[in-house]
Amino acid sequence: MARSGTTGGLHYEVHEGPAGADTVILSSGLGGLGAFWQPQMAALTARFDVVLYDHRGAGRSTRTLTDPHSVDAMADDIVAVMDGLDLPSAHVVGHAAGGLAGLSLALRYPDRMERLVVVNGWSRPDPHIARCFKARTSLLKDSGPAAYISAQPIFLYPANWISRNAALLEAEEPHMVAGFPGREVMLARIAALLAFDIDARLPDIKAPVLVSASADDMLAPVLCAQRLAKRLPNATLDIAPWGGHAFTVTAAAAFNKTLVAYLRAEPLPPSAED
Repeated sequence: MARSGTTGGLHYEVHEGPAGADTVILSSGLGGLGAFWQPQMAALTARFDVVLYDHRGAGRSTRTLTDPHSVDAMADDIVAVMDGLDLPSAHVVGHAAGGLAGLSLALRYPDRMERLVVVNGWSRPDPHIARCFKARTSLLKDSGPAAYISAQPIFLYPANWISRNAALLEAEEPHMVAGFPGREVMLARIAALLAFDIDARLPDIKAPVLVSASADDMLAPVLCAQRLAKRLPNATLDIAPWGGHAFTVTAAAAFNKTLVAYLRAEPLPPSAED
C-alpha cells in the first residue's frame, strides 16, 4: 500500500512493507526523480517501508531551488522528508547526487542515519567527472534540453545495453524533454555536485556505509568509490563488474541482492572484488 504527499515543497511516496519494518529512503541522482528506483521497489518493499521523493527542482516537487544550491541543501531536504513523516532516523540509499547528499546527512545529522548506501558516488572534485559535466553543460547551453537528454544514455549505460535498448530510450526521450526541470535548475544542480568536497571529513562519518560502484562507470571513475571506502571508518566496498553509472537499472537483480543483504546486516553475495 502506498500513500503520497508533499512536505516543504518535496513530493514523496511511502510504500509500506511488513509490519514493524525498518524504513529506507531512496534518493536519486542528477535527474532527481523517485521513479528512478522502480527496479528496486519489489525487492525492498518485501522487507522494508520505502520512501521515494522527487528532489527539489525535479518531478512533482517545487521547481524553486535553495539559493545558493548545494549538496548540503539536498541533505537538508532528506531531513525535511523525514521530519514530515515523523521519522527519527532511517536507512538512506543514494545514487550519485543522492549518495553525496547521504554522505552530507551522515556527517551533519549522524543521529538521523542508520545504514547508508552510496552508489557511484565521490567525496571530492574529480577531473573526469568534471570533464563529463562540462560536455553535458555545453550541450545544454548550446543545443538545449533535447540534445542534452539524447546524449544522457552515453554517460549512464554501457554501450551494448544502449544498442539493445535503443527503442526504449528513444520512446522515453519526448517524456523526458517534457518533464525537464529547466536549464538553470539543472546547471545549478550540476554546479552543486562539482563543488562538493568532504574528503577531509570522511573519517568523521561513523555510520555503516556500503560503497557500491560499477567497474565500467563512464561518469564516476571507480577509483572514487575506492577512495571513499578507504577513508570512511565503517565502510564496505562492493564493485559490480558491469552495468555503467546506472547499474541499478542495467544489473538490477544483482544490485538488489547486495542492497537487501547490506540493509539487513547480512553477508553480501560475492562481488567482483572477492
